[in-house]
Amino acid sequence: MTNHTVPGLNQGRLFCFGLGYSASALVKRLSGSDWRIRGTARTLEKCTRLENAGYDAFFFDSEIPLRDATKHLADTTHLLTSVPPDSFGDPVLRHHAEHIANISSLHWVGYLSTTGVYGDHKGDWVDEDSTLSPTGLRGKLRAETERAWLELGKAKGLPIHIFRLAGIYGPGRNVLNALREGRATRIQKPGQVFSRIHVEDLAETLLRSMADPKPARIYNVCDDKPAPSEDVMTFAANLLGVPAPPLVSFKDAKLSEMAQSFYADNKRVRNERIKRELGVVLRYADYEAGLRAIFTSSLYK
Repeated sequence: MTNHTVPGLNQGRLFCFGLGYSASALVKRLSGSDWRIRGTARTLEKCTRLENAGYDAFFFDSEIPLRDATKHLADTTHLLTSVPPDSFGDPVLRHHAEHIANISSLHWVGYLSTTGVYGDHKGDWVDEDSTLSPTGLRGKLRAETERAWLELGKAKGLPIHIFRLAGIYGPGRNVLNALREGRATRIQKPGQVFSRIHVEDLAETLLRSMADPKPARIYNVCDDKPAPSEDVMTFAANLLGVPAPPLVSFKDAKLSEMAQSFYADNKRVRNERIKRELGVVLRYADYEAGLRAIFTSSLYK
């Protein structure tokens, strides 16, 4: 799909720190137009795959800076970063804040954060103006990184945009795959809900922000229907025509430390700002629509 639904984005030079799942959905929307795509990956194997797909790819991780950063970032008009912070902060800012600040051609910078910065709100609704009270270290690091990007934007006059993402799913990354592969668990924690976003709706949101920059703006990116994870699992099993995995209580579930951390926060995330300010119309307004589309598509492959 090209970007014909978003006027004003016929050409540009996009650099992605972390050209992974989310960023790839964005660049696919730019294919067929006059865009140059460059980005980073954490392994040489992934760099090779990206180059074979037609992108300029460079190695970068938290330990090793981007080589020849001034050269590779030159003339960038739009910059997206999905690199998570480590225990020392944001690797992109740590290694390349000055390089980014010196890009005179920048029209837009997007930082992909997480709704985890809100912390636990006991199932209540939150919006972009809600108090940030992250409960875990990952959420705290994300909140600190958001502030660091916004401070860089203010100090250097950069058009920084923060996107707080709910749980991302889409083709190749969804509960249907987990069920088919026999690795799905249906966990029940009474009153617990999660917000989600289909990767195509994330890409649409980014495109619309790129076409209409609003420096220092923060956006929640999620669909219209927060829901318990067990409901999503049951719906997916019904689509596949297989029994849903048995319910396991949260206290009895053998979850990793990271998986447990997701259940520490309970909130419903509002998305009115992306609709009102950016004109986003969600293609998949709830998990039913998103999973049904993925399931239908898989039948014809």
